[in-house]
Amino acid sequence: MEFSIKSGSPEKQRCGCVVVGVFEQRQLSLAAELLDNAAAGALSDILRRGDMDGKAGTTLLVHNLPGSLCERVLLVGLGKAKAFHAKAYVAAIRLAVKTLTDTGCSDAALFLTEIPVAPHDTTWRIRQAASNALQASYRFDRFKSNKKPVALRKLTLIVSRRGELAAAEKGLHEGIAIGEGCSFTRDLANLPGNICHPGYLAETARALAEEYQLECNILEQDAMAELGMHALLAVARGSAQAPRLIVLHYRGGKKNAPPVVLVGKGITFDSGGISLKPGADMDEMKYDMSGAASVLGALKAAAKMALPINLTVIIPAAENMPDGNATRPGDIVTSLSGQTIEILNTDAEGRLILCDALTYAERFKPAAVIDVATLTGACVVALGHFATGLFSSKPALARALLRAGEECDDRAWQLPLWDDYQDLLKSPFADLANIGGRWGGAITAACFLARFTEKYAWAHLDIAGTAWNSGKDKGATGRPVPLLTHYLMHYSESEA
Repeated sequence: MEFSIKSGSPEKQRCGCVVVGVFEQRQLSLAAELLDNAAAGALSDILRRGDMDGKAGTTLLVHNLPGSLCERVLLVGLGKAKAFHAKAYVAAIRLAVKTLTDTGCSDAALFLTEIPVAPHDTTWRIRQAASNALQASYRFDRFKSNKKPVALRKLTLIVSRRGELAAAEKGLHEGIAIGEGCSFTRDLANLPGNICHPGYLAETARALAEEYQLECNILEQDAMAELGMHALLAVARGSAQAPRLIVLHYRGGKKNAPPVVLVGKGITFDSGGISLKPGADMDEMKYDMSGAASVLGALKAAAKMALPINLTVIIPAAENMPDGNATRPGDIVTSLSGQTIEILNTDAEGRLILCDALTYAERFKPAAVIDVATLTGACVVALGHFATGLFSSKPALARALLRAGEECDDRAWQLPLWDDYQDLLKSPFADLANIGGRWGGAITAACFLARFTEKYAWAHLDIAGTAWNSGKDKGATGRPVPLLTHYLMHYSESEA
């Protein structure tokens, strides 16, 4: 989709459609009021007839409005004016773009971006509009025989005054980067396991490195064994697909500045191993590499924005399958850190690949490490599909991530990481077990990871409930790319 920024009156726009807002009780936004004045009250007459009240989630398409140069006017319900906040704004943008796409409109002028959204500024409004427009128009049709052409090709985002154009251009650049990062993540996560395996992830990382001039290192199985990454290798033993450890470096900051490290869980398919999962919905276990996809998407967004930071991405990639060589429940392995782990459940494999990757991250002397993983069904039970689970050893890092999520409506919720839970990971035969029992599963999984992160500031994002949707709208969401990218943007400002 092509974007542009403009300042102008709605009735003077020569385009396929002009999009304006209507609040509840038929209260016209400023742009809608200007259209109504040019049409000698025709919009007000339509609303008074009861075709639309302005409730959130509603739209009305008006053809050939008098006094207007555009072909159509799309009215978007905004809800109550006093309750119009960031979430309502994002919902209105997404609804508008989806409706435009469904109507077959090829170009449109979006006047919703003029509407104030306290406490946010013009840059935020345009950033959110561009990012969410790309997400609302996203489709994954790579394997469809008959691909429908993309209808909406050009979207003009309107600001009230010419003095806002510079701030809007900044927001547009950021919004496109975030939106494209999300789309990259969704494309990767939506791929089936027979195509997206550890080797495919490695090649994708190499291509990204070439596109943005990054340093890329891929560790093969023998190199990992020599290092002592036996927890990671244990997960891959039952698969015909060899594991990889993927490392990417983006160096946009000062030469010796410590990097932020993002670690993404890259289980390209999770059968559960010997602790086999139930067959129902097992196809969705292709999404178990969504952590890897999201850190690559965040890296792409950061590189596209040329953020002045140093950023390292680490992806432990493996496939968890059962065969005669697969790891058994009760096996004991030695991790890269030297700690021994009793594997009581082979379906708790994500923490095994992550613990070696988190230990590997120490060598980069990081400013902070954030791991992202579809780690536990228990997190979905706790938080549903609305919030990402957040755990952190550093309150300041947790606050920064929570703030970033709130700013872009990609929210997280912090859960405890108390030492009380560590006792649940005790093993009579090894330093720790890989599961902690039935209760507090998301917390004990995070506590397991915490054992390997004591040498740096660390946070864990459990995205099991937010990385993809099930049902009729099944597909990857692109979360938490917006959260991660906003965190990196704020981090870059603090480092400037």
